[in-house]
Amino acid sequence: MNKFFENISYFRSLLSTKTEQQVARILFNYSIKLSTAESCTGGLLSSRLTDIAGSSAYTKENFITYANEAKIEILDVKPETIEKYGAVSEECAKEMAEGLYNKTGCDIAISTTGIAGPTSNEEGKSIGLMYVAIKNKYSLECKEINVNPQHSRRMIKYIFTQEALKFLIDFLNKNYTSISQLTDSTIQDVSQ
Repeated sequence: MNKFFENISYFRSLLSTKTEQQVARILFNYSIKLSTAESCTGGLLSSRLTDIAGSSAYTKENFITYANEAKIEILDVKPETIEKYGAVSEECAKEMAEGLYNKTGCDIAISTTGIAGPTSNEEGKSIGLMYVAIKNKYSLECKEINVNPQHSRRMIKYIFTQEALKFLIDFLNKNYTSISQLTDSTIQDVSQ
C-alpha cells in the first residue's frame, strides 16, 4: 500500500510541474537552438518540448535513433562503442550528443538511450536504466538515471523525459550563468 501512495505522490508532483515550460522559457529568451536524439524515449522528449507554443523558435532538429544502425548512420556513433560498451551506456549517449551537435549546428544537443522495458535488453542491462547526455560548445555532460522497473513502459518513458528535462535545466543554469540569475518575472512566458 505504501508503494501506491508513493506513486500517487510522484504523479501529483509530475502533474504540478511544467518542466518543459521552464526549459522553453530559457531557450526562447536566450535564442538557444536545441536538437534532440532519442532512443528509449522514442520521440516523447521532442514531443514535450514542442508541445509549447512558439517552440519553433528554439527547436533545430530532432531525431529518433532507436536502432543501433540509426545511431551509427545518423549520429556517427562508432560501432566499436556499441560493441564495447553497449547502446545503453554513457559512452554511447555522449557520442550521440556529440554527433547530433556536429550534424545539426545547434547550440545544445541532448540525447537519451536506455531501457524502458518490459524486458531487459540483450546487453543484460536493467529495465529503468537511462543515460542522458547534453553537449554545447564548451561542455559535454552525461547523467545516469535509474527508474523503478515496476512502472509501466509508458510511465518509465515519461519519467525518463522528466529527468532529462530537469538535467537540461541544471545544465542551462550551470553553463549560462546569466540565466541562473533570472527570476520568473523577468522571463517571458512563451506559452501565451
